[in-house]
Amino acid sequence: QVQLVESGGGLVQVGGSLRLSCAASKSIFRLNAMGWYRQAPGKQRELVASMTSGGITNYADSVKDRFTISRDNAKNTVYLQMNSLKPEDTAVYYCNADYSVLGEYWGQGTQVTVSS
Repeated sequence: QVQLVESGGGLVQVGGSLRLSCAASKSIFRLNAMGWYRQAPGKQRELVASMTSGGITNYADSVKDRFTISRDNAKNTVYLQMNSLKPEDTAVYYCNADYSVLGEYWGQGTQVTVSS
């Protein structure tokens, strides 16, 4: 079993920044992929950003050039730097870790609210 603990969410004004962190209880060095998803009220959960074990990143069009996913293998932590935040970025953000045959895991979610 792997635990993922997110932190860094909160309330921020339009144009502000936040950095989300996702700490894993198991090494992320050989993860298949790790990513951030979000779910706004009344909407489906959507991929925000992901990173493969080889460092290949993928972003939703709506966050390109504003959000950056990164990882620190030594700390077993993945980050999501969010800049130029917009009201439509308001959602619960979830961390996801794909350990391939060892399974896929989700964090408990962290609320991000962008006020106009």
